[in-house]
Amino acid sequence: MRIGLVYDLFEDYPWEAGDPADADAENEPPETIDVLVAAIRRLGHTPVRIGTAYDLLVELPDLRIDCGLSIAEGTRGRMREAYAATLFELAGIPYLGSDPLTLSLSLDKAWTKDLVAAAGVPTPPYRVYTGPEAINPEDLPGPFPLFVKPRYEGSSKGIVASSKVYTLEALQAQVARVTAAYRQEVIVEPFIEGGEFTVAVIGNAPPEPLPVLQRAVDAATGIGLHALEHRGIRPVAPLQPAPYVPLTDELETQLQALAVRVYEKLQCRDFARLDFRVDREGQPWFLEINPLPTFAPDGTFAIIAELMHRPYVDFLAEVLQRGLRRLKLA
Repeated sequence: MRIGLVYDLFEDYPWEAGDPADADAENEPPETIDVLVAAIRRLGHTPVRIGTAYDLLVELPDLRIDCGLSIAEGTRGRMREAYAATLFELAGIPYLGSDPLTLSLSLDKAWTKDLVAAAGVPTPPYRVYTGPEAINPEDLPGPFPLFVKPRYEGSSKGIVASSKVYTLEALQAQVARVTAAYRQEVIVEPFIEGGEFTVAVIGNAPPEPLPVLQRAVDAATGIGLHALEHRGIRPVAPLQPAPYVPLTDELETQLQALAVRVYEKLQCRDFARLDFRVDREGQPWFLEINPLPTFAPDGTFAIIAELMHRPYVDFLAEVLQRGLRRLKLA
């Protein structure tokens, strides 16, 4: 088969005046596309590099592919991750990954949390604010410290050390910063002190949770180091990791079960990555899900492959093969 790849490289980001420094943080380096190409070839298929969703739109009338795979994040708006999947559906081209509804809904942190809570998975309470003037001091989502982040972004965009706030004045300042810089509402929730964990899930009917990864957190703020060191944002002070929380077999099983429940509730397909915090009493809390995760050679899936003693290209080929089976193309 000919499998078309849709993606956004860092160099593809259409910068505009006033964009925050980390606006392109969700885009990919060329090495991510290279490893996907290698995985497709490992399965005996022909990869077709298309480029961005806008490139797909232009090429679609004359494009000859049997299946699509998009890791394109788009640029602005909460529908942006669904552009390529929508075009594939309009053209009648089968594609790997979740459908446009799941991709759009999961980018909205508030709507996602509502569905996750309905599924019985613990997630911190929240409030959505359009600006600092919308904050009601008598109706905060919980006690301080609170955490402020953009409502429709991923890859830790908008998160800095001061995103964790301890006072009403600091909360108002952070809400003002994020709404102005990212041109969207913010979501505010209690900050869960403790460890941070990532669970990747692959496959369908039933989905399979992979080994749980623990993420380092900053000793000073408790925020994940990956969030404070992400592309475009440099921490103002040196970061030191806090001691790791023990990942027991019981906790890993619990996190995996919760991840699968969320994956199925949101009707994800083929692959996703979920983030959790575990508080000091050992209670897991869902933070967010990404059904459009990075497959970068230094990302979550590559680390899991290393832990499983699998060559990354072989492991990634297996992930894609499961999706092809769902489509009855393998």
